[in-house]
Amino acid sequence: MTLPGDRGGPDRPPLADQVPDRPPLAGRAPDGPPLAGRPPLADRVALVTGASGGIGQALARRLATEGTQVALGYGASAGPTQSLAAQILADGGRAVAVQADLRSPQGPEDLIAATEDALGPVDILVSNAGRGHRQSLEEVSSSDFDDMIAVNLRAPFLLAQGVVPGMRERGFGRILFISSVAAFTGGIVGPHYAASKAGLHGLTHFLAARLAGHGITVNALAPALITGTTMLPGNPEELRKQVPAGRLGHPNEVADLALAVLTNSYLTNQVISLDGGLHPR
Repeated sequence: MTLPGDRGGPDRPPLADQVPDRPPLAGRAPDGPPLAGRPPLADRVALVTGASGGIGQALARRLATEGTQVALGYGASAGPTQSLAAQILADGGRAVAVQADLRSPQGPEDLIAATEDALGPVDILVSNAGRGHRQSLEEVSSSDFDDMIAVNLRAPFLLAQGVVPGMRERGFGRILFISSVAAFTGGIVGPHYAASKAGLHGLTHFLAARLAGHGITVNALAPALITGTTMLPGNPEELRKQVPAGRLGHPNEVADLALAVLTNSYLTNQVISLDGGLHPR
């Protein structure tokens, strides 16, 4: 598979001209925390998957405003992702759009390689890409189930597996999985979707308990009924009536919470809901 931003070579072209030559990290002491007055995630490298959709775009944009260098992962929708990368560059940030098919076991490795070639080792992983086609129990075939698990659970696992060794070596890392309230309630999208998102919670707890001592936090967000995405399982007006808050959520609200989680070094091993009061816990 040829990726924008992939390593050069006979089968891999040089990196696309989306990222200027890397300057020294002026806002960070060597191998240390940000200098005084700099945002805590400034100059860190983040890989955000699913960056072509509403939540992914909001997350990536918010990180960029904090001075984070952002790799925007996408599958088939190149236009929105490349447009956002160009916008971040025009605003003085650093970003690159990287493509991979997360249904393939090779996809996560390709995303990590492209990110490292363009920006450097991954400090922050936001695993946001997901599938969510609505189906009943009877309609879900074995291939439907496998595709859902591949993108929603296997890919996040492989991404984490790929970036954790470097994070552990450097003594810093942030991993954030974007789950769903369906992991708690079963939801209405389908059994394969609910199972894949519940699996992310188990993965979160397994990793967090083992990585906290290495300066790595691992958490998950479980949003529900967020507008401006392709994941709404029905008519927005009808769905709004189900939410105690009386409205749907917005991608920027997910990004606000994500940034708070990523900047808090004492917060780990948590699954945090953002659902307008749908599922009190």
